[in-house]
Amino acid sequence: MPEAPRDPNVLVDAHTFDDAGVYRIAPDLALIQTVDFFTPVVDDPWDFGQIAAANALSDVYAMGGTPRTALALVCWPPSGLDPAILGRILAGGAEKCREAGCAIVGGHSIQDEELKYGLAVTGSAHPDRIWTNAGAKPGDALVLTKALGTGILTTALKNGAVTAGEIEPAVESMKRLSAGAADLAREADVRCATDVTGFGLLGHATHMADASGVTLAFEAASLPLFPVVLDLGLAGHVPGGGRSNRSYFEPQARIADSVSEGLRLAAFDPQTSGGLLLAVPAAGADDLVRRLQAAGWKAAARVGVVEPRGDFAVVLR
Repeated sequence: MPEAPRDPNVLVDAHTFDDAGVYRIAPDLALIQTVDFFTPVVDDPWDFGQIAAANALSDVYAMGGTPRTALALVCWPPSGLDPAILGRILAGGAEKCREAGCAIVGGHSIQDEELKYGLAVTGSAHPDRIWTNAGAKPGDALVLTKALGTGILTTALKNGAVTAGEIEPAVESMKRLSAGAADLAREADVRCATDVTGFGLLGHATHMADASGVTLAFEAASLPLFPVVLDLGLAGHVPGGGRSNRSYFEPQARIADSVSEGLRLAAFDPQTSGGLLLAVPAAGADDLVRRLQAAGWKAAARVGVVEPRGDFAVVLR
């Protein structure tokens, strides 16, 4: 059966594994649409609401856009949880949306045995200034704006291996909007961007490499990590998503023998509200990192380079 004609106003869809879909509604205006919701990654309802909202909003920032409206999505157990918990989750998410200048205009809830919360977000951008996975060029530098390891840390929290206080730096990172980092990246003439979330650094990098027709080469020693992530990963506090990421994406990667097992686990670790991975002209990469760090993105780092396409999508050396 022949494939249906493609709508020419669909500028970005799922074929390139981008962070959001993009639809042009006027010559100078496109809508960016995304949705993300998940189970709690921390115990505090307010923090969970903030993290889930920041995570959903991040997809719009990763496309170079501005969040405009959001719909709240809730899956709520029919019994066993205090309704006040839901109030705190929703309030945390609403506060994060207010910070982003994004209006919550409605939502939907269903009964489910497992609590979940998130947002469907609509953003806007000029059609000619959308960032996608497909713009990286050989010679570009790779910059990452947040540290890695949130999946390992939140798994360790669930397993009782760390306290909420011990992972507070990661919680604050997950709650932080990527708006400021995106603004600085825009000034640095970013060519290509994605946010590092559920597929982990090397998974999202693989999608970027495939869409751009290049290889992304990372320097293992340059990857920013939260404290104790390596030890916790080696101790077995690896989320199921991390194991799945490694199983699927590792065959598409060349990893040097010198890269430790702990770093391998961190590179495939699924992130919640992770940082932006940016491909920028090499000449301005160090200045971008300095400006990010000066603006409070202390973990921001130059982590690699874009190379002509080789036998592998990504390299970790």
